[in-house]
Amino acid sequence: MNLASIPSPSTGVIELGPIPLRGYAFCIIIGVFVAVWIGNKRWVARGGKAGTVADIAVWAVPFGLVGGRLYHVITDYQLYFSDGQDWVDAFKIWEGGLGIWGAIAFGAVGAWIGCRRRGIPLPAWADALAPGIAIAQAIGRWGNWFNQELYGKPTDLPWALEISEGPNRVAGTYHPTFLYESLWCIGVALLVIWADRRFKLGHGRAFALYVAAYCAGRGWIEYMRVDEAHHVLGLRLNVWTAIIVFVLAVVYIVISAKLRPGREEIVEPDKDAEAAKKDDDAEAADQAADPLKKDTPEADSEADSADKDPLKKDPLKKDSAPEAADKS
Repeated sequence: MNLASIPSPSTGVIELGPIPLRGYAFCIIIGVFVAVWIGNKRWVARGGKAGTVADIAVWAVPFGLVGGRLYHVITDYQLYFSDGQDWVDAFKIWEGGLGIWGAIAFGAVGAWIGCRRRGIPLPAWADALAPGIAIAQAIGRWGNWFNQELYGKPTDLPWALEISEGPNRVAGTYHPTFLYESLWCIGVALLVIWADRRFKLGHGRAFALYVAAYCAGRGWIEYMRVDEAHHVLGLRLNVWTAIIVFVLAVVYIVISAKLRPGREEIVEPDKDAEAAKKDDDAEAADQAADPLKKDTPEADSEADSADKDPLKKDPLKKDSAPEAADKS
């Protein structure tokens, strides 16, 4: 008998009048807002403009949600397309089921589109957002707590998670893997912030550090889970994914540090300054093509003075009144 444990909510839905507020969706939404807020502060600190992170997130978030759902449905297709299952459930994202691997991959495509439209380097934007993504994951994992899903092996530890009887689950106390991953993600965010300040990470290396650190934790946490999953050579598919992505992230950090050391000096171009510079360059080119052309305030004042004083306009012309009187 457990002297202490973590209770699960009796329901994952809170009814606000006619509007059902699902705990899973609420955690995802809060995580996105927190990620954008943290990313905006880091972007401005690096010399970017306020609001840019949110503008690009408008592209990244929808792509990420689609990618995360696709990865989940593809890797767990038996939950939706096997006998007795309703394939329409594959679209019910509010019931849970987002694969972080697909979310990051597709989200990067959306972010690339947004960055390209703004003339911003994607690696710099990703570096600014990296800790925020980790915090968003820490918040989003509590959606699994609302849905009583993705828990670990049975345990009688004081922090065991109480799971009630339900579809595809047996009542008991289990390892709260959602809590383990949530705490790990907070640690990853703090690690990235510290390393970024200490080593001035740039050109995507802060984001790569986040990816590598997350994968290191996801590997052992995934190994503890008991939900149905595909296995390859005795390991869960997501464990292999974590290992492969971890190696790729570390290789990127090493190669990037050699090829592009340091950090970007300019992360977001000043379009107003660029437009003014283009105008100045065009004016200088016109004057170089026509040296006699004068289009300055001094030239305008000399022209006005010449119009008022005929002698300045034509010194040889003498048509004064006293000389006309002498000739007469």
